[in-house]
Amino acid sequence: MSGAATLAQLLRCHDRDRYLTTLFAPGDRREALLALYAFNFEVAKTREVVHEPALGRMRLQWWREALAEIYEGRGARRHEVVQPLADAIRRFRLSREHFEHLVDAREADLDEMPPESLAVLERYAAESSGRLVALALEILDARDPAIEAAGREIGIGWALAGLLRALPTQLRLRHATLPADLVSMAGLNEAALWELRASPQLAEVVRQLAATAQAHLGAARRMEPRIPRAAIAALLPAVLAAFHLRRLEGAGYNPLDPRLARPDTLAVWRLAHAALRRRI
Repeated sequence: MSGAATLAQLLRCHDRDRYLTTLFAPGDRREALLALYAFNFEVAKTREVVHEPALGRMRLQWWREALAEIYEGRGARRHEVVQPLADAIRRFRLSREHFEHLVDAREADLDEMPPESLAVLERYAAESSGRLVALALEILDARDPAIEAAGREIGIGWALAGLLRALPTQLRLRHATLPADLVSMAGLNEAALWELRASPQLAEVVRQLAATAQAHLGAARRMEPRIPRAAIAALLPAVLAAFHLRRLEGAGYNPLDPRLARPDTLAVWRLAHAALRRRI
């Protein structure tokens, strides 16, 4: 199996949404996007694969060192993701700063305490998901400041929508990342969260997070009503995030509604329609 095929298989299994967006990128950029998103998956799964925060920090440090070796011309480690990522970094002159901020942001995943406020969560989303969109835009040679700003907003909106999608799993693992200020204002009893029961208080917290995600996606649409064809593949996650937020609204903002677990069988069609119209 070729390197690109290996990366594609990894993403099809573990990050299907982003994999689908790569299908709408120019053929000569697709492998670089696959490498970028596979790197993101490897970093994002850190909390899931370690049992101690110290081990998670060691894993993130391994990636920092791997990136440093690439940027300092010391070669690339023998790893199914590092080597194609190194090729992408060199070919498209990807910004080291974006990678560094992304990895640093993932340190927050190892915290046992939830984010103290919605503002803190938004900053985390910008530094993780927002930086990832920025790197994807660089691969697509879409470096216009307006597009970059729209990409940052989409990154935040996507991350917040993703948190809401992952909430049932987080609750089963007794590790919810709901902002403490929203939880407090809604009067949501943290102990009740672990019982996996819907409640008006939980729905209110979810509604506020969903509204914030929608606001960021809306800001991106207002910044760039007509997206350059070159940039569309990096911004398509907005389409899938918006669809999930609509489904969540239809479920009365109950993140535990079993209907939300059903796969989006029309995801490719939604992406194709948006790509053809160059609208998000």
